Amino acid sequence: MGLFKYTIEKYTPKQLVIIPLALLAVSLLLLAFSTLTTGTPVQLGIDFSGGTAVNLFTTDSKETLQSHFAGYPLNSISEGVNDGKFLTFSATDDATFRELSALIAQKYPDAQINQIGETFGKTLQYQAVLALIFSFIGMVIVIFISFRTFVPAGAVVLSAFADMAITAEAMNSIGLQLTMGTVAALLMLIGYSVDSDILLTNRVLKRQGKLHDKLQGAFHTGIIMTSTTLAAVAAMFIVSWIGSVQILMEISAVLLIGLVADILNTWLTNAAILKWYVQKGDGK
Repeated sequence: MGLFKYTIEKYTPKQLVIIPLALLAVSLLLLAFSTLTTGTPVQLGIDFSGGTAVNLFTTDSKETLQSHFAGYPLNSISEGVNDGKFLTFSATDDATFRELSALIAQKYPDAQINQIGETFGKTLQYQAVLALIFSFIGMVIVIFISFRTFVPAGAVVLSAFADMAITAEAMNSIGLQLTMGTVAALLMLIGYSVDSDILLTNRVLKRQGKLHDKLQGAFHTGIIMTSTTLAAVAAMFIVSWIGSVQILMEISAVLLIGLVADILNTWLTNAAILKWYVQKGDGK
């Protein structure tokens, strides 16, 4: 089977699911803790929390910029090409925003200032959550219609859910905020996560042959598909990081995390459930 070997016949289904299910449990606990302490499972970016975004070109260092805006809620400073800087501020009242705008105009006359109101941010947040929920529900419906058997369909759904939960917690751990870009990446991840799961399930349930051979054949095809996608996304991340294209960097970072999580959940969790299902006799 080429460079990739996939030999899980010596492990029981329970042994196979230990690592991915432990990661899922830890991720859910940490997301629940974040929800209790901050009000949201994932840290919200300026798109959803509201605030002020400033684009400017200056040779001033981060320390200099921090001193200029010491009296204002400066959240982050990102550096771009050609001395470009991207600053974000938390939501403020109108009077503070006018003072901040006047200070920016005085020190950096060519700066671009964009304000997102807190109310508008909450509206975007609500719409983004709805988009994720409906996309996931749509995926679940299609999966159950396709397989019409609870265990294989449930395994695909569980794997997709674990991909989302682990990715969300990884975003928290590395400080990656929920923005319009990361929401788009999570929506794409729903499609990516079920792709290899459907391949695996179809190979195991609908093809003739020994279970080991079908699992190994599915893994060989699936891991090549995932590897090529990982390579493309990694290239996008490197290019966007070098060019400081923030939204592409966020999208590619989320996809990289999600695809790595999908490898674990597909070829350990889903494979283990299918192995148990076939050995039990229901997947003849």
